[in-house]
Amino acid sequence: MIIVEAADPRHPEASALLRASHALMESLFPPEDNFFLDIDALCAPDIRFFAARSAARIVGTGALALRDGYGEVKSMFVAEAARGQGVADALLRQIEDEARAHALPCLRLETGNLLHAAHKLYARHGFARRGPFGDYPDALSSIFMEKQL
Repeated sequence: MIIVEAADPRHPEASALLRASHALMESLFPPEDNFFLDIDALCAPDIRFFAARSAARIVGTGALALRDGYGEVKSMFVAEAARGQGVADALLRQIEDEARAHALPCLRLETGNLLHAAHKLYARHGFARRGPFGDYPDALSSIFMEKQL
């Protein structure tokens, strides 16, 4: 059973996953195309951070950044051993529920062009490609997506 709940990104298991995610992004994309939030930034008042647990262990993370007129999906990452078990789906549903609770009209996200499993996940949840938003540059390695709520 997967349980998704509000969590502290500084929890040792959550921060270990976040560091693994950051290392992966740094290995795949140039520094100027890495837009992940560091652990301290995920503690900001405009961020809702979630952890997915399975068998009492944190196996995934995700966050909602509350923006003016939309919510942004951030820090989606699932431990390699837990992939394919519905963890990312559960996290994304929680993020969407939180966005609806804040009466946000849509969710947006930026993801890397090499992250094909992420593209499939977001498409399965109703996200469609769009152009850059917010402060993001039109980076070659970025894919931008949006879902109306």
